[in-house]
Amino acid sequence: MSHIEHKKALITGGASGIGKIMGRMLLEKGLGTLVIWDINETMLLQTVEEFKALGYTVKYAVVDVIRTEAMLEAANQLTKEMGGIDILINNAGIVVGKFFNDHTHDEIDRTMMINCSALMHITKALLPGMIAAREGHIVNIASAAGMVSNPKMSVYAASKWAVIGWSDSLRLEMETLQSNVKVTTVTPYYINTGMFDGVKSRVIPIVHPEVAARKIISGIEKNKLFVRMPGIVYLLPLIKGILPVRWFDKIVGKWMGIYTTMKDFKGRK
Repeated sequence: MSHIEHKKALITGGASGIGKIMGRMLLEKGLGTLVIWDINETMLLQTVEEFKALGYTVKYAVVDVIRTEAMLEAANQLTKEMGGIDILINNAGIVVGKFFNDHTHDEIDRTMMINCSALMHITKALLPGMIAAREGHIVNIASAAGMVSNPKMSVYAASKWAVIGWSDSLRLEMETLQSNVKVTTVTPYYINTGMFDGVKSRVIPIVHPEVAARKIISGIEKNKLFVRMPGIVYLLPLIKGILPVRWFDKIVGKWMGIYTTMKDFKGRK
């Protein structure tokens, strides 16, 4: 098991949504030091004050993960001040929610950078310290969208497919090196944080953020390779492997309504 008590954790996108909730839960479990990165300074300061009111001291920095050099500088500064991180939760992410042909080139680049490339750069910066210490846990927040194609999610899905492939390959590499660095890949269905406002799901329930955060923290403690939610998401690889593509489109996409979930997508304003 990965122990949380007295450890040091960094959460990107930690000022709101499940990032904020996971931070609170880690502190409640005795985390020694929590570091929050977020691009939204106002929400970041509000979250720090909320945690302070609960009796917790939190370190924070305004970091735009799309600016690689500035992000690496923040990571290096963090390493100098704290001697590294024990738990890294790569949580920052965005969604555009348009048909591919309606995306701008900037929206494509930002989505791939924030949702995928930034995770690799942050991990690359902090991983050597974990390997040297022979302990650490990297948690990569992907999505069930990285397992199922979906209209209005082409670029988002591409970014999350990439995260899943990289994250689980990283796990295998860390095991091959016998580094004792654990890697958990998280593939949730829609989470009700505001990021996917307007989404409608007929069959599969949208996940409550408290439930999502609790499952992820439990996954860290139990060194789970994958955390999927709700439970039906665990069946997706099997269903995709068994059904022909057109049958999958009909059963999962049309009958279960997955392919129309983003029809009225509005997103966070």
